[in-house]
Amino acid sequence: MKAAAFEYGRPRSCAEAARLLQQSAGRGKVISGGQSLGAMMNLRLAQPELLVDVRGIDALQRCEIEADGIWLGANTTHAAIEDGRVSDPTGGLMRQVAAGIAYRAVRNRGTLGGSLAHADPAADWVNLMALLGAQYRLEGMGTARTVGSADWMPGAFTTALREDEILTAVRIPRLSAQARWGYYKVSRKAGEFAQALAGIVDDPARRLRRALIGAIDGAPHVFDAAALIDDAGLKAGTYEYQIHATALARAVRAAAAMRSAAA
Repeated sequence: MKAAAFEYGRPRSCAEAARLLQQSAGRGKVISGGQSLGAMMNLRLAQPELLVDVRGIDALQRCEIEADGIWLGANTTHAAIEDGRVSDPTGGLMRQVAAGIAYRAVRNRGTLGGSLAHADPAADWVNLMALLGAQYRLEGMGTARTVGSADWMPGAFTTALREDEILTAVRIPRLSAQARWGYYKVSRKAGEFAQALAGIVDDPARRLRRALIGAIDGAPHVFDAAALIDDAGLKAGTYEYQIHATALARAVRAAAAMRSAAA
């Protein structure tokens, strides 16, 4: 099956991209790496009338380093994070997660911003950014705003983006040297989307202890590490409950192993 016919625009600035989206009246889609949208278009699950290709916008490649975090441009590829070509403020957590996304060919083209804007509940970045408490920089026609991770993804495949906005950068808080973390996902085979995933971050210097389960029906479920997972809407005793509980337990063990190794 082939994608339906569409118009194509390749803006050179965020403002021009926003203008094209506004003119499309909700019938346009942003594309960068195309690893998610391309497949959906081929299956006719998405049929935009206009594709706005943002790969040529230099601003979306920038990395801005701050004392307590970094802003990564939306066009940063998974491979760039995996290979350490951009700064990792999490002390290796982001590199580990990037290395487990799909296959190398996908990681070479797929982007951080594209994955976050697609907002698949089983995708790694929407879950990790929720766990870390990331912030999202959005730009539209003469407007700019920042959205917190709690408001970014209200539901599956749904984000805070307006029709004329693009995601330009993501701010990831810096973890301290004392931070310990674990991340685990359950997949039928390597490279596939997760059936369940879980993560935990314990950073005493930031007084942060947070856990997450993802690959559920809606947005990631973030909770205090001492809490239970029952509030995520998973029915106790079901297969879904068991695999998410297993993923969380293994993430906790991974974090504990880091603490033991540092002792």
